Amino acid sequence: MNLKRFGVPAAVAVTAALALSSCASNEGGAAPEESASTLAGNLVGAGASSQDAAQQSWIAGFQTANPDVTIDYDPSGSGAGRETFLSGASDFAGSDRAFKDEELAAGGFQKCAPDSTIVELPLYISPIAVIFNLEGVDSLDLDAATVAGIFAGTITKWNDPAIAATNEGVELPDLAITPVHRSDDSGTTENFTEYLGAASGGVWSWEADGVWPFDGGEAAQGTSGLVDAVTNGNGTIGYADASRAGDLGTVAIKVGDEFVPYSPEAAAAIVDASPFAEGRADGDLAIEIDRTSEEAGVYPIVLVSYLIACGEYAETDHVELVKSYLSYLASVEGQETAATDAGSAPISDSLREKVTAAIDSIK
Repeated sequence: MNLKRFGVPAAVAVTAALALSSCASNEGGAAPEESASTLAGNLVGAGASSQDAAQQSWIAGFQTANPDVTIDYDPSGSGAGRETFLSGASDFAGSDRAFKDEELAAGGFQKCAPDSTIVELPLYISPIAVIFNLEGVDSLDLDAATVAGIFAGTITKWNDPAIAATNEGVELPDLAITPVHRSDDSGTTENFTEYLGAASGGVWSWEADGVWPFDGGEAAQGTSGLVDAVTNGNGTIGYADASRAGDLGTVAIKVGDEFVPYSPEAAAAIVDASPFAEGRADGDLAIEIDRTSEEAGVYPIVLVSYLIACGEYAETDHVELVKSYLSYLASVEGQETAATDAGSAPISDSLREKVTAAIDSIK
């Protein structure tokens, strides 16, 4: 990864994270013997439903160590979360994509001081699993062009030669494929369609977008709705944060000459092999995922979900609380908690240095 931003790492801002070192949220959430925390107040966040399981664990751990703090997170979806943050109705947002250059240029972040930049922190990294429900089949090997053809509606049967070609010995039924996509504005959709456009060799002709680009297939609201639709169907296929794959069949994606199943390790590998977006403010750590990488062991359908906050808040009441919460999320403990409870990939130490410097810059 290109790690030029914040060339001299700032001191770690972990006011509350230090208090958390004696309390692991994945150990039953037991209260510490004595809390020295002086933090108090309420934080409101909204956004990516992919972060929901991690946010529940993060919030439980942080509130246990800081009993006078409450944190509310509404998993309303990435698009809704960005709008909520823009309007000033939340202190922070969760988003499965960074703000675009044109959105940043338009500004209008109501919680932020005039002319303030924003910080975007890649604190939740997870593979996006291609999930399916096909009786008797637990896994499939597919290349990008075939996945794109399925979701574009040009591959319509499970025994299509393109599927059979990479799945020798698998009994594929003469059954219609029902692709399921998100009906809401979703960062998961944007990441998935970005992969299809970049890696399918022209089979997918639409631009990457959080809104599904055409009518067809079945639409479902949110991550839970999509997973339910795939689970309750027959011959269904969809895409979702891998933590929600459950017992559904999953796809190993062709990378170079191998088929790579999703895993936290493979997701972390593609993130570390990808550069930061250029032209961003120092605290804006947007990452441009290399969807066409052929490096061994990388899984290219990955979701990098961001925690977004003001570089400078118009009102300073919650600044210490925002910084402390984000510092906990970025800490080794916070990342391990999310990995245990949500199946995400912990960020690397080098990325943590950049994230810590960005948090430290918030005022």
